[in-house]
Amino acid sequence: MPLHLTEIERVKTISKEDFYTNYVKKQKPLVIEKLTEDWPAYEKWKLNYIKEIAGDKTVPLYDDRPVTHKDGFNEAHAKMKMADYIDLLQTKPTNYRIFLYNLMKEVPSLKSDFKWPDIGLKLVKQLPMLFFGGENSKVFIHYDIDYSNILHFHFHGKKQCILFAPDQTPYLYKVPHALISREDIDFDNPDLEKWPALKKAKGLICNLEHGEMLYMPEGYWHYMKYMTPGFSMSLRAFPRKIGNLGKAAYNIFIMRNFDNLMRKWKGQSWIDYKNEQAIVRTHKNLNTSS
Repeated sequence: MPLHLTEIERVKTISKEDFYTNYVKKQKPLVIEKLTEDWPAYEKWKLNYIKEIAGDKTVPLYDDRPVTHKDGFNEAHAKMKMADYIDLLQTKPTNYRIFLYNLMKEVPSLKSDFKWPDIGLKLVKQLPMLFFGGENSKVFIHYDIDYSNILHFHFHGKKQCILFAPDQTPYLYKVPHALISREDIDFDNPDLEKWPALKKAKGLICNLEHGEMLYMPEGYWHYMKYMTPGFSMSLRAFPRKIGNLGKAAYNIFIMRNFDNLMRKWKGQSWIDYKNEQAIVRTHKNLNTSS
């Protein structure tokens, strides 16, 4: 039995006023198909172009191994030259991904390939982060630590995105003191007998093609799967809701440091405890049994 998912609304173009009034203010996801068509990136940003201009850069790689107490926050699992990594992407499926990488700092010419979109969000004008993945590689379901509003642009190929609004959190087996769900849940084909709360979850889905942009409102859970090799870029705006600013501050300054401290003190038993509590708390809230 699959998840209950509804297609995310799509438009080809949209005015600043319409986007802000009907999507940002209402915190409603949207795919805009043609926002990047006047960017140099629309024609240029393919994997071979990245290989050509950044092939000599050493990049951090992440795979889909479960979190352990030995892992630091966002600590890479391996490193490789960008040229070798892109060759790998284009040769065979791989679980290795590049996550939150500031490639524009390493290759400043990339900054002239995109435009800051004027669509009603006050974007943080820091250098955008890039994300790369191979065919069928997956990004664990999570929500962002800073509760940003996110404009997520995809290039070269196709990427599937599944979103859940913050009010769906009680059904998602959230791991306490973390930003993730249980990592042993297959969100492509979940076992709803093992994870019965997911039967109540209502999510959204889209497939992003080259040059398309997905708007993800603040605090939205997102699970992403690269249907083909490709890469993405995110632009961010601070949360509009005062409450979410407070949650972001808590996550960054308290929760993250507390979790790192407990990992050092308790080791793997802390990770195991959190994973167990994800089930206990979810089922308790729903008055169901495991």
